[in-house]
Amino acid sequence: MTTGIPSWSGEEGARRARELFREAFGTPPDGVWGAPGRVNLIGEHVDYNGGTCLPIALPHRTYVALRRREDRVVRLVSADADPSRWEGSLDDVRPDGDIPSWVGYAAGPAWSLGQEGAYLGGFDAAISSCVPWGAGLSSSAAIECAMALALDETYDLGLGGDTEGRSRLSAACVRAENDVVGAPTGGMDQAAALLTEEGHALLLDTLDGSLTQVPFDLGAVGLALLVMDTRAKHALNDGQYAARRATCEAVAAREGVATLRELDDPAAVLARLTDPVEQQRVRHVVSEIERVATFVDLLKAGEYDALGPVLDASHTSLRDDYEVSCDELDVAVETARATGALGARMTGGGFGGSAIALTPVDKVDAITAAVAAAFDERGWNPPQFLVALAAAPGGRVD
Repeated sequence: MTTGIPSWSGEEGARRARELFREAFGTPPDGVWGAPGRVNLIGEHVDYNGGTCLPIALPHRTYVALRRREDRVVRLVSADADPSRWEGSLDDVRPDGDIPSWVGYAAGPAWSLGQEGAYLGGFDAAISSCVPWGAGLSSSAAIECAMALALDETYDLGLGGDTEGRSRLSAACVRAENDVVGAPTGGMDQAAALLTEEGHALLLDTLDGSLTQVPFDLGAVGLALLVMDTRAKHALNDGQYAARRATCEAVAAREGVATLRELDDPAAVLARLTDPVEQQRVRHVVSEIERVATFVDLLKAGEYDALGPVLDASHTSLRDDYEVSCDELDVAVETARATGALGARMTGGGFGGSAIALTPVDKVDAITAAVAAAFDERGWNPPQFLVALAAAPGGRVD
């Protein structure tokens, strides 16, 4: 069965991060921590609208080798970023700081935790990752969460050992991405990296913060979740994401609620909206929240064959109402369906990145071949593929 994008074992990830650290800094680190990327099964663009979403953690992880310093100097090296090294002061890491975006992801959690009163000094860190960058699989949150776990342990903050503490770490990572990097994302990605359980999807209610672990084992019923990385790169801080969030927040404010999830009568609100863009955006959010509930009910009932149409409806809504799809995502989804997938949709923030297909195991190779051929016919970059399994959350690996 084709996978295409390999994940590393914890031992391999730790080895790579340790070797990079020694090469850069000449000494061993205090330890190595890892945090996973994620795939969201359903519930897209609702995490900042008070909605529910259903991600799983991937085996693909970002690994951070880190050593505590006794001054406020921060030295970072990355196997993947350009430029690959950065050195500055912890005081340079702030919302108005002039730092590369990857440094904001890596050092932003230190700023967030400091804002909450935690004592943090400087640190040296080396970052190595097998989470594809720009694929919509939350490589940015994987960096943030691996760094947060490393800082938590090396500075004895005591947050990584239980759900309440990990929820605080997750919130600190969200604040780093929003304020330091300037990407106005919600909290799904960080929750997936820190709060999931192996073999489960995480039903995250972003309105009240509640978490429900939903068993997720497609292999037991002969199915697979195929992730198709279109390699059409996206960025969440280019204004498109922020514009959609602003539209939703504006409608909620006019209706006297904090989030669209809290509307008393969504149908009535939709009926009286006169701006077609506002109507489209709100319709997606309201209907997507309903689809999450339907999807979870079907999973719990073991009605896997009925999941496909829910995925299809989600993609249609994201494409037509929220307008965050692109040609590459649409072709991947349509080709997967035509080749035997039960259902398919884009996943992640959109404007590029990845799509997912729920498919019988024996159709995986045929679908990957068909999607690759469709991209080749159009002269696009060759897509990459992986079969997603519900993995464990982040933690110390060495």
